[in-house]
Formats: sequence, C-alpha cells, structure tokens
Amino acid sequence: MSRSDREAAEARAQQRFIILNALRFSGIALIMFGFAIVRGVIDLPWAVGAVLTVVGMLEFFFLPRFIARRWNAGDDKTR
Repeated sequence: MSRSDREAAEARAQQRFIILNALRFSGIALIMFGFAIVRGVIDLPWAVGAVLTVVGMLEFFFLPRFIARRWNAGDDKTR
C-alpha cells in the first residue's frame, strides 16, 4: 500500500519539525551546561564553559536555519 504524495510530504514535514526542535533543545542544553561551568557549579575550566555556551548559541540560532535551507533546496530539485 503506497501513501499519497500529500501524506508523504506531511510525514516528511513532521520528521523535519521534530529534528529541528531536537536541535534547538540540544542547543539550549549546551548553553545551560556551559553557563553552569562558567558559574563554577560544575568543576571544569572556564574556557570549556565559554566554548560550550558559544557552540550552544550557534546551534540554537543558526543550525536549524541552515538545515532547513538545505532541505528546501533538496526539495526543489526533486520537483
């Protein structure tokens, strides 16, 4: 039994939505972990916390947009 094009597109959109939100949540987790290190709650070097915070911010703000653009560019090629 095959799914219609609309059902396949909806399933793909749901998967992408979940992936993008998982990326955002992992970015927030990195930011919180980095802040905990910087504030001294977790005993690791300050620089490690600063790097994790910056990476978390990049992951939260820019990675989902980058991935969405790549997906959209791939969708245009298949049409």
